[in-house]
Amino acid sequence: MNDTPDKDSLTALAKPPEQHCDDAFDSKGFLSRLTRRPGIYQMFNLAGEILYVGKAKNLKNRVSSYFRPTGLNTKTQALVSRIADIQVTVTNSETEALLLEQNLIKTNRPPYNILLRDDKSYPYIFVSTEQEYPAVRFHRGAKRQKGRYFGPFPSSGAVRDSLAIMQRVFRIRQCEESFFKNRSRPCLQYQIKRCSAPCVGIPTPEAYQTDIRHAMMFLEGKNSRIMDELASQMEDASSTLNFEEAAIYRDQISSLQQVQEQQHVSGQSGDADVIGCAQQSGSVCMHMLFVRGGRIIGSKVYHPRFGIEETTAELLSAFIAQWYLAGGREIPPVLVTLEEPADREVLEDALGERSGRKVALVNRVRSDKAAWQKLAQTNAEQNLQSHLASKQSIYNRYLALQEALQLDAIPQRMECFDISHSSGEATVASCVVFDRNGPLKSDYRHFNIEGITGGDDYAAMHQALTRRYTRLKKGEGKLPDILWIDGGKGQVTQAVEVLAELQIEEVLIVGVAKGSDRRAGLETLIMGDSGVEIALRADSPALHLIQYIRDESHRFAITGHRARRGKARRKSSLEGIPGVGPKRRRELLKHFGSVQSIETASIEEIGKVSTISRKIAEDIYASLHHDP
Repeated sequence: MNDTPDKDSLTALAKPPEQHCDDAFDSKGFLSRLTRRPGIYQMFNLAGEILYVGKAKNLKNRVSSYFRPTGLNTKTQALVSRIADIQVTVTNSETEALLLEQNLIKTNRPPYNILLRDDKSYPYIFVSTEQEYPAVRFHRGAKRQKGRYFGPFPSSGAVRDSLAIMQRVFRIRQCEESFFKNRSRPCLQYQIKRCSAPCVGIPTPEAYQTDIRHAMMFLEGKNSRIMDELASQMEDASSTLNFEEAAIYRDQISSLQQVQEQQHVSGQSGDADVIGCAQQSGSVCMHMLFVRGGRIIGSKVYHPRFGIEETTAELLSAFIAQWYLAGGREIPPVLVTLEEPADREVLEDALGERSGRKVALVNRVRSDKAAWQKLAQTNAEQNLQSHLASKQSIYNRYLALQEALQLDAIPQRMECFDISHSSGEATVASCVVFDRNGPLKSDYRHFNIEGITGGDDYAAMHQALTRRYTRLKKGEGKLPDILWIDGGKGQVTQAVEVLAELQIEEVLIVGVAKGSDRRAGLETLIMGDSGVEIALRADSPALHLIQYIRDESHRFAITGHRARRGKARRKSSLEGIPGVGPKRRRELLKHFGSVQSIETASIEEIGKVSTISRKIAEDIYASLHHDP
């Protein structure tokens, strides 16, 4: 099967329709004629511009899913509203469709497909093995020189790290030929023990070739074999009383052991790419770890512009296809992810066909792969948080918010409130604060809600807002420009009433109501002053900022609620009983052995404790049994 169409075929496939009628796209008529065979579909707008490219095992079923009456996310709805024509290309299999899809994405870069912006060539390590004293150098570009190339590496930094290790451990040269051939005495690298000075013939060609062989084994991940050889050489040197040479071998073994410990390696070998994926507030972060020869050689962070994908499985599938199939990059035999990608088997077939060998996508792993998996996911989550909190990202979102809400100026300070409880137990309100630099955590506050009916979120919100803004009205802090309320019209009404009672007019109140199916991207904004409802696009930077603030408020509320609930459940039922202090509690527990035994005891049994009178025994019994 030919999985890479020629240039003319791609051009023909990507050619936009020449004519469009003025009417809306006739989806029913189109779907009635659509085949059920595998293939790819291209969606075009009225201007003939390509919007999206997709692949399908069953074209009729897949394309029909875009036109169902309910269940579409906001981005997909926006895509469908712009469709003026759909063209399909039938393929022999779903694998062939996937390969063709990625070729078309790379050629046309449709706005609703996940896209990566990293097409530069990757660096290698070059070993000039044809020379008597080979050099090991950084290389990028065409491989014209005779020798061995190792890589590709994810970044120039990863290459330099590996070169630094080899220079320190094996003392091999990295200088250019012009420098090497014109030396009459060793350079500074020899003085600092980073080179054995082959330029002046200090090591024999045989000894230097051994070091080069060990360096190449290191790049191949054969650290254990190197250390076995070095251990034997150290013993031989020691037996001949050549302790200086033995010390060099000892230091090499020690350095290699440190490298292994830092890379979470314990004797394993092999190549793998490990992919962490995190998404929040309309942003995605992919963190890749590149493992070659059992050693992490580097990592890369990407914040791709993603299209209509929703779940982590869909994002992983789209990213992997885009990275390896459209990007033409090296495909290792193993890809490790935290979650199984969508269409895993199709991806494995396509990657195997492109690489010429079997490729496995795994997510249930142990030992070293589990450590790499956790490391990649942790880095994805941390990088996403950094990205969301970056000043430039925050500033752009503030500008978009100013435009979306038609404000006179960019908000300088915003607060958001949320309520959290478990069936009315341990109700806590959160207040999170954002300024122009993002979260201002020093100003976050929790409010323990008391004296209301359990589960009455309106009363809880009213109490929290009253306590907060009474203090601010007294000058105990700064009033925000915008007050966000996580909730619908009822919650917003509470905020309007509280600020009206306190005669605070300069704060804009906005509710953030979840969509019908409570999915991100379907939120509705409710303006407190007018009750007008606003729906922002799912890809709006302003909405992403609002989601970030709302999610942070929700997280902080849950944290406070769990802490309060845990404290209440750890509290002894003996606490708070009049006349029963720490000393009497100790005596009771010493006499009965546990609180449960005290709760089942009679008044007479409680009164037998030396420090407990009849009156206190009655109070204890009444308190434990909730007597009136």
